[in-house]
Amino acid sequence: MKKSIVAALFVFGALGFSACSDDDKETTGTSRMEVRLTDAPGDYDEVNVDIRSVQIHRDATGDESGWITLDNIKPGVYNLLDFANGRDTLLASATLPAGAITQIRLVLGNNNTLKLKGQNNLVPLTTPSGQTSGLKLQLNTTLEEDVTYVVLLDFDAAKSVVPRGNSGAYNLKPVIRTITTAVAGGIRGTVTPAAAKPGILVISAANDTVGGFADDAGRFLIKGLRAGTYKVQFTTVEPYKNKEVTNVVVTNDQITTMPTTDLN
Repeated sequence: MKKSIVAALFVFGALGFSACSDDDKETTGTSRMEVRLTDAPGDYDEVNVDIRSVQIHRDATGDESGWITLDNIKPGVYNLLDFANGRDTLLASATLPAGAITQIRLVLGNNNTLKLKGQNNLVPLTTPSGQTSGLKLQLNTTLEEDVTYVVLLDFDAAKSVVPRGNSGAYNLKPVIRTITTAVAGGIRGTVTPAAAKPGILVISAANDTVGGFADDAGRFLIKGLRAGTYKVQFTTVEPYKNKEVTNVVVTNDQITTMPTTDLN
């Protein structure tokens, strides 16, 4: 019967559900961060920004040795106007130690250009020399353990493009608003006896399902759950008993801890 439980959970995985337990969770004391780019529209056909790297800092002084580069980065030239009116795109993501983050920095390349209305040619956008080390933005947020966050970089294209007199040349002086939001929490708990080693299904009101297992100590952690009310099903083998716990409330900004679940 144990094999059938495992097989059933693999079927859920094949259907696109994700699973996480204490056996496969990331290093204790980590959070997940995504950095996404959006834009307030400007009166141009294109505003192309060359983004090479995204970094974060934990020290308010911004000491150069303390910058951490996000490991999953999508470098490239982004037309800001592609991400107006509520659209956005993923720039970078990483698993980071939980705790305070003070700043984020965009490292820009040299391939920044502008296309004016009704024109076909691209005009270079010059980045001021003071920003050659990167564009620093204040975050001043705290990442809670096991919670998933999105940092939205709201780029104001209209204010960021500055004409240089009547020369027909333009500077790029980015004006960006940062918005940090917790977007997914989770459920943790313990089953007793640990020898029951149940399969665990977490089911939302819309019947979206996420699966996982308890570890050898009876502990489990299901992460990446959006705010809502869930039921948690525990499936085991004799002499232990299956159990369902309803009305487990999850918020985006923390991990919900369930009381110990007795499967005797």
